[in-house]
Amino acid sequence: MTQKRNVVNANCDMRSYLFTSESVTTGHPDKVADRISDSILDAMLAQDPLSRVACETLVKCDMVVVAGEITSKASVNIAEVVRQTIKDIGYDDPELGFHYDNCAVLVAVSKQSPHISQGVTEGEGLHKEMGAGDQGLMFGYACRETPELMPMPILLAHKLTTRLEKMRQTRKLPWLRPDGKSQVTVEYVDGKPQRIHTVLIAAQHDPGIKYRDLRNQIIEQVVKPVMPARLLDKNTKYHVNATGCFELGGPKADCGLTGRKIIVDTYGGWGRHGGGCFSGKDPTKVDRTACYMARYVAKNVVAAGLADCCEIQVSYAIGVAQPLSVLVNTMGTAKISETKISEIVCKLFPLTPKGMIEHLNLRRPIFAQTSYGGHFGRNLPDFTWEKTDMVDALRKAAGL
Repeated sequence: MTQKRNVVNANCDMRSYLFTSESVTTGHPDKVADRISDSILDAMLAQDPLSRVACETLVKCDMVVVAGEITSKASVNIAEVVRQTIKDIGYDDPELGFHYDNCAVLVAVSKQSPHISQGVTEGEGLHKEMGAGDQGLMFGYACRETPELMPMPILLAHKLTTRLEKMRQTRKLPWLRPDGKSQVTVEYVDGKPQRIHTVLIAAQHDPGIKYRDLRNQIIEQVVKPVMPARLLDKNTKYHVNATGCFELGGPKADCGLTGRKIIVDTYGGWGRHGGGCFSGKDPTKVDRTACYMARYVAKNVVAAGLADCCEIQVSYAIGVAQPLSVLVNTMGTAKISETKISEIVCKLFPLTPKGMIEHLNLRRPIFAQTSYGGHFGRNLPDFTWEKTDMVDALRKAAGL
């Protein structure tokens, strides 16, 4: 805690500093793996909402390996889900070196350990409540930098990769291929974003397009339409395919693994991370559900005006329902005492696994859409953790 406060205060005391976040497209190998894992999870939940799923994926060249533990009444053809997901992403051309219909799919899946199951199932194990599926610590964060209450660098990085994918999918830039990355560096003055210092785009492309044409089209049709014009100036730097060529990409060029983009998935390095990934995990896994709830709590605290930024930490023990700890950290921006905010949070928000699942309505096949574009800052109908429906209750409890 002390270390975090010192870092934040040091930044705020500085007149100017830079902060950078990155994002990747859905065709990036790691995101291919994430989306496959979450698509398998969704297929299980669609048939059996009580499915227990811990699904990991590896992709490389013309091979996909799916491994993990699944206990479910669902009957799912995992290989078929894998191939359809790869096709949906856009790997439908053999020239890309990775093709939905030509790749080998290896499945190594067993049932969930009964010793874990008895800790999660109500009425079994040492504790009769539904316990957490694992130990661990989870964080949620929100701030006033953007209307989405997200840090600006990661939000802009996601906007770039989303735009890059749209231009590929609509064929407005027909030479684009599925793999891609973005990175945005924002200059802060007195703790507030003032300008975009650097924009980086890595866009996989077909052979034959001239570099100058590629660079100009990326800047004009991808970057400028989504970057806030007021934050761009003549000194903003643009790096587009900085090696000069990016024809070979995707799983052909790089191995992809589930859970290797946890910073992209969350806050771009702004705020802390407990280390657990999200994709391929059913809602009984607090790695996923508690991070969603922590974001929900933090966002509502900020939206209610109790603080200008808020970080929530919760921790759990396997088989135990109640969190071991709940910490509210507003980095000195609280309008009332942090102790009071902590008391209100623990009173108003359910923080047991069962309570979080029910409050956020998570036993649904909604997770494939979280596996690209970030899990936070997107106000989609199924993203219940992005709602600010607790604002009135928080303000009333705080006496505001």
